[in-house]
Amino acid sequence: MNREEFAASIDHTVLGPETTWADVRTVLDEAAEHGMNACIPPCYVAEAAEYEGAPDTLATVVGFPHGQHAPEVKRDEAVAAWEDGADEVDIVINVGRLKAGDDGAVADELSDVVAAVPVPVKVIIETALLDDGEKRRGCEAAVAADAAMVKTATGFADGGATVPDVELMSEYLPVKASGGVGSYEEAAEMLDAGAVRIGASSGVEIVEGFPESAD
Repeated sequence: MNREEFAASIDHTVLGPETTWADVRTVLDEAAEHGMNACIPPCYVAEAAEYEGAPDTLATVVGFPHGQHAPEVKRDEAVAAWEDGADEVDIVINVGRLKAGDDGAVADELSDVVAAVPVPVKVIIETALLDDGEKRRGCEAAVAADAAMVKTATGFADGGATVPDVELMSEYLPVKASGGVGSYEEAAEMLDAGAVRIGASSGVEIVEGFPESAD
């Protein structure tokens, strides 16, 4: 993997509750300059899609950060994001329903969202809140829904991406490793474990850490 391919695997992210349009614009500029994608709050997608300096791939989130929105709200939020110009959607599963064993409701909700938008849907299973059996069931729900990827974390629960979780999840679908990835070395470790995408607010530092000898 050369530097350009590595950068294209990074979703440079800003999703905090105090995020302003100026913050988003900075992330868009940095992502475009370094060849990364950008992942931003849904309220700024329409502006970002019209922004001249935006990168090629623009992702946003649905049901974020806790996943407890009503299913129809998640579906409508995904449709609105796509209509505003999002190229990809990252949706948080309903962790409570998964832990309660209501896997059918989880899969049905995801299926409705996947069917409603013609763009890739990544399913955030929030690994820090699940045991291994629950992680597998969350991934199985994503597979049943025909999702494009599974994603480790929102970054708003304690804990983030780990090598064992990425290895487990990659048995089911391509993995986006997100949460706590802040350096080139950590990103490379996740890619080596089977991830195909990295979500991080430290995208610039990660890409700039790419060793010249590896290019």
